[in-house]
Amino acid sequence: MDRYLRVGRLATFAYFTLNGFLMGMWIVHIPGIEHRAGVSHALLGWLLLLLGAGAFAGMQVTGPLTDRFGSRTVVPLSAALCSAALVLPGLAANAWTLGAALLVLGVGNGCLDVSMNAHAVQVEQGYRRPVISAFHAAFSLGGILASLVGARTLSWNWSPVTTLGAVALVGLAVTALAAPALLRPAARRPVDAAVPVVIAPRKTPRHIWALATLALMVMLSEGVANDWSALHLRNVLDAPAATAALAYGAFATTMTLGRLLADRVAARFGPVAILRHGASVAALGLTTAALSPWIPLALTGWAVFGAGLSGCIPQLFSAAGHSDQGAAGTNVSRVAGLGYLGMLAGPAVIGPLTHVLPLNLTLFLPVLCCVTAAATAGIVRPSRHAPALLEAEAV
Repeated sequence: MDRYLRVGRLATFAYFTLNGFLMGMWIVHIPGIEHRAGVSHALLGWLLLLLGAGAFAGMQVTGPLTDRFGSRTVVPLSAALCSAALVLPGLAANAWTLGAALLVLGVGNGCLDVSMNAHAVQVEQGYRRPVISAFHAAFSLGGILASLVGARTLSWNWSPVTTLGAVALVGLAVTALAAPALLRPAARRPVDAAVPVVIAPRKTPRHIWALATLALMVMLSEGVANDWSALHLRNVLDAPAATAALAYGAFATTMTLGRLLADRVAARFGPVAILRHGASVAALGLTTAALSPWIPLALTGWAVFGAGLSGCIPQLFSAAGHSDQGAAGTNVSRVAGLGYLGMLAGPAVIGPLTHVLPLNLTLFLPVLCCVTAAATAGIVRPSRHAPALLEAEAV
């Protein structure tokens, strides 16, 4: 394998890990930042919508920019913005400044999310086999690293601004070191200067919106696990607080492990099998958790849910990126943007439903989403969206 391509792959791992680490450090310091800014839990919930709005806006802007200038240019700029913006919530002294800080941090996160995924697709095209799931595993590992580092700095009584400032500097250093290793944009067909060229805005194909809708469903399911898994064990099964926390831990662990293995499985059986069987397993796991009267079985259900979901989103991102090399950034931004909205919508939808249904029964909404993803998995078939990968599988 070409050394240039291997180094580009390592750089992509670095940026995915960095993104997970940066956002994990923000999450770890939410209580301290909330206290310093003097905002209530309810107000913080509204302010977090600005983080999501900023991310969505950043994704939509960065997709076309990545197609225009190349991910080699956009990824380092996005990583630098996300790293520098991390310190802003730590400096916030009231609700207004915290809201502005979260908006900027969200933009940085959205820009980095789309541009690094576009670069991941470019790396995958070079390898001519699935490699994208491992990058998403690196994001999860970055979050785990953040929880360990954050726990240590909090035990040393470091203030949020001190820790986040130090992490921002580390992020900028990683960005600078990894940037030269990113892949150059793929060569484009030369244009005859004598022929006038009219560049018309591309209309997003319907199958990209179909992929985006599935991403919304899958990430809605993931968002439910992030925010409601521990509450499910605590409120429905009366588990002790420490035991209830294991629900999310089981989900996150199997999701990370699944993403580390998903590329090999996708190379052997194809992305359709990953999405179809993965979403089916996820539906089975969450159904088990929702209906279980026993804590150990419920924990097992959450673990199976994470394992099933683990490979689904990478296949959707990969299919979008490979669909049209010239619009990979834009297509990934559509899928990532709707997916991110699903991540935010999941917890928000479950909350009101608990007023009319028991919490465990509301979990059948993400079960339905997983069943839908399994039934429509053919949308990621390589013969339709990734001829380069299909040819590689035939070699």
